[in-house]
Amino acid sequence: MSYSKSLGSALTNTHMRTPNHLTSPSGMCSVCTSNCMGPCEIGLSAIRGSEAIYPFATDVYQFASEKIYPLDFSHFNINGRVFGAWGCEADSDQATFPKADTEITFGRKKKIRLKAPIILPAMAKLNWRDYFAGAALAGVLVVIGEDVVAKDTNLELEDGKVVGSPLLEEMVQSFRRHDHGYGDIILQANVDDENLGVLEYAITQLGVKSVELKFGQAAKGIQGMGRLKSIEEALHYQSMGYLIYPDPSDENIAENYKKGIGQPFEKIGKLPMWTETSLKKRVLELRRLGAEQVCFKTGPYDPKDLITILKVASLSEVDLVTFDGASGGTGNSPVKMMNEWGAPTVSLESMVYDILKQMEMKGYYLPQVAITGGFSTEDHVFKGLALGAPYIQFVGIGRAAMAAATVGKLVGESILAGDVPKAYERYGRDIESIFGDVKKLKEVVGESAVDLPPGSIGLYSYIERVTTGLQQLMALNRKFSLKHIGRDDIVALTEHASNVTDIMTYSQRIKLGIKGGIL
Repeated sequence: MSYSKSLGSALTNTHMRTPNHLTSPSGMCSVCTSNCMGPCEIGLSAIRGSEAIYPFATDVYQFASEKIYPLDFSHFNINGRVFGAWGCEADSDQATFPKADTEITFGRKKKIRLKAPIILPAMAKLNWRDYFAGAALAGVLVVIGEDVVAKDTNLELEDGKVVGSPLLEEMVQSFRRHDHGYGDIILQANVDDENLGVLEYAITQLGVKSVELKFGQAAKGIQGMGRLKSIEEALHYQSMGYLIYPDPSDENIAENYKKGIGQPFEKIGKLPMWTETSLKKRVLELRRLGAEQVCFKTGPYDPKDLITILKVASLSEVDLVTFDGASGGTGNSPVKMMNEWGAPTVSLESMVYDILKQMEMKGYYLPQVAITGGFSTEDHVFKGLALGAPYIQFVGIGRAAMAAATVGKLVGESILAGDVPKAYERYGRDIESIFGDVKKLKEVVGESAVDLPPGSIGLYSYIERVTTGLQQLMALNRKFSLKHIGRDDIVALTEHASNVTDIMTYSQRIKLGIKGGIL
C-alpha cells in the first residue's frame, strides 16, 4: 500500500479523472488517456510549471499534510483508574473533574501563569486579530509568526533596520488589550527578520518580553517563499534586503521582463546558518536587550540536529523549545515537502523524549518543551502530554485554533447582520444567547464581554472546551494536576506504536501487573 495521496489534492485544487482506479506508486490514474486535459497535478504542472509546487490560494486558506502516516495519536488509547488520587484528596466529594488543575507557568526566571498547557503556534495571516485576542482571553501562549514586517505597508526603515512597524504593533496590542494576567504573546523571527532588526525594535520600542528564534519553517523545513506580481514589487523587497530570484536589478533580466521573457520573480527567505557559538551569542544579546523569555522553534530535522538544538538550548538556558511534527498545518509550504518531509509528530516526540531523558541523566539543564503538529482536541492534548511526560509540558494547537477564530468571526458577523445561521437558531438570536461562553467571559472582562469581537469569543470558547475536556481525562486517570500526568496514562494499541514509543500495549501491561504480584 502507499501512504501518500494521489496526484489530485485539495491543496493544489486538482483532482483525478478516475479516482477509483489509480496506480499506487505513482499516484496517477491507471489509464492515462490522450484526450484528458489534465485536472491532476501533472496537468497543472504542464500548464503552470513550478507554480504547481505550491498550495492553491495561500492568502485565503490554511493547509496541512494529506499523507496518511502509519503512526499517529489514534494508535493510543487513554488509560483510566479506579483506586487512589494524585494531586487531590481521595474523597468522592473532592475529587471531581473541575478540581483538575490545568494551570502551568512558562519561563525560567520570570514566571508567566497560563490557564492551560497550550501554546497557539506562529500565525501572521488570516484572522490574526481574533487569534491573538482570543489567546489573551483564554490565558495561553500565542506566537506572532515570522516575516510580519514584509506585509506592513507602513513599515519604516533606517539604514536597513526597522524603526517603525504599525502592523507589528497592532498584533502585539491585539493580545495586550485583553491581557488579564495570564499567558503572553511571543514574537518569532527568521533570518530576514534578524537582518532587519525586528526583535531589537520589538523589545526596545514595543516592550515585547518573549521572543522566538526559528529554525527553518516547520512543515516545509526551509524558509518562506512566494511569487511576486511585478518587477516593482521585486525591487522593493530587494531594497529591504530580501533575496529575490531572478535578480530584478540585473539590467538584462529587467529588460527581458519588459519583453515578457523570463521566469516570475520569487521572494525567497534565507536559510538559517546558525552555529552553536552564534546561537549562544544571540541568546545573550536578546537577554541584554531586555528579552525575559527566549525560545526556539524547530521542525522534525535530522536527529543529530535536534540533539544540537536542545544542547544549545540547555547551555544557553533557553526558556522554551517547540518541536513541530510532520502533518501539522502551515501557511504555504510546498505541497510535497509538507507531505513527504520529516518525522510525524508521534515519532518526533518520542525522539525528543529520549534525548531529554539522556540529557537529564547527564545533568543538563532542561528547557521547557512544547510539541505541535496536528493537535486539535483534548484527547490529543492529553496524549501529547502523557507521551512526553515529564519532559514535554506544552501542546501547540495551530490550525484548529485559527479555525475556531474564523468560525466565531463569520457566525458573529451573520448574527449582527440579522442573518442567524440555521445551525445555531436553536440557541437564540443574539451574540450572548448563541455564544455559550459569553457569560463565563464576563468573569474575565465584565459586561463588555458581549461587545468582544466574535472571533475572539470563538477562540476563547474553543480553548475552554479543550481545557474542560483535558480536566475530564485527567480525572479519569485520577491525576488532578499536570505534573502527575505520566506515560502510563496512555496505552499503545499496536505493537508498532509500542516499539516506536516504548508505551506498553494492554497485553504487556497485564503481564507486567501479574508478574508484579497483584494477584
